[in-house]
Amino acid sequence: MKRLLIILISCFFISESIGQEIKKVKIDELQKIIAETKTPMIVNFFATWCKPCIEELPYFLEEYAAHKKDSLRLLLVSMDFKDEFQTKVAGFVKKREITAPIFWLDETNADIFCPKIDSSWGGAIPASFFINPKTGYRKFYEEQLTHEQLKKEIMAILK
Repeated sequence: MKRLLIILISCFFISESIGQEIKKVKIDELQKIIAETKTPMIVNFFATWCKPCIEELPYFLEEYAAHKKDSLRLLLVSMDFKDEFQTKVAGFVKKREITAPIFWLDETNADIFCPKIDSSWGGAIPASFFINPKTGYRKFYEEQLTHEQLKKEIMAILK
């Protein structure tokens, strides 16, 4: 009982210190979130150990802040390893003061979860999915995006 209390208190202080919870999700739950969105959404798959992911992340955060007024949603989905997500991702979020929602994908079989996001996804990251349910816009990238590419996609998704 004492051990459980210590764990709960630790989790509380970790979530308070980073300012947000890093929610663990299965692919079906993530699919549901995407399917139920009413506004334009970008889902960016990254990992803290992925250099191209880290290089493009500031662009996503900058554009997300600039387009909140347009109801643009950004979901960051960590692909970090299970034994590191609570410490590494939490520290990463805190250090970079990330306010966009962050999920950790609790899946290990890319052959199952990748095609549920996009049939062309081979499992590489960074990967980004752009969707606007009102216009039917849907585009998937399995590569690092430049700031200009991202701006172009955001303009297209917001049309």
